[in-house]
Amino acid sequence: MPVYWTIDSRQQLVVVTAEGDVTQTDAEEYLDAIEGGGAVAYRKLYDGRDGNVVMNHDEIMAIAARFRSYHHRPVGALAVVLPHDKAEPVARMLGVLASADRPMRLFLNLGQARRWIDGLAAPA
Repeated sequence: MPVYWTIDSRQQLVVVTAEGDVTQTDAEEYLDAIEGGGAVAYRKLYDGRDGNVVMNHDEIMAIAARFRSYHHRPVGALAVVLPHDKAEPVARMLGVLASADRPMRLFLNLGQARRWIDGLAAPA
């Protein structure tokens, strides 16, 4: 599996790393784990520097719809790390993520993203 995550309930933080080709199934498994772990409201740090989204338009829209389904409840702050050339393929999904009532920032540098997400208070 090219998507790895750690759910830290003490810090109320999810750290996600993508390596290699990321499919719709990979994204669905991650979302299942976040829901099952009660971590939708946790802060999230997504490191996609070494990942490649290999979903077609319909698959991306299905994942985006699932993200949007969370917006009726609290969702945690999100720091996304992507190289500039990888941001465009997931631009629609990023737009859906940004529409939630939460802080969100896109970074090119993992250290900056980590400092930003760590500087935000964990959800109450």
